[in-house]
Amino acid sequence: MASQPVYKVIFQNGNQVFEVFARQIYQSDMWGFIEVEEFVFGERSKIVVDPSEEKLKNEFSGVKRSYIPLQSIIRIDEVDKEGSGKVSDTSVSGNVASFPFAGVSPGQRGSEE
Repeated sequence: MASQPVYKVIFQNGNQVFEVFARQIYQSDMWGFIEVEEFVFGERSKIVVDPSEEKLKNEFSGVKRSYIPLQSIIRIDEVDKEGSGKVSDTSVSGNVASFPFAGVSPGQRGSEE
């Protein structure tokens, strides 16, 4: 039987870019969000500690499911095996920002009476 797939999800949250690994991702019933479940963190040697991965472990400890807005997603890849997750600060100038997303669900366009 084939092993369960692993996904690398890269998304932006404020001025940081998160790279996490998870076993389950899918479009949420909550419109405009992706659900990420079963986070996977690399089991590295306890002697060498990666501060970025430790920050991710602390950020997502106790999280069963995370809802990430579609406009925050940078990339989703299916990978052969999990890697080391990381958090990095964006080094964008002050005049660059994410495109605002004011989406309306198809069922909420208003009544046409």
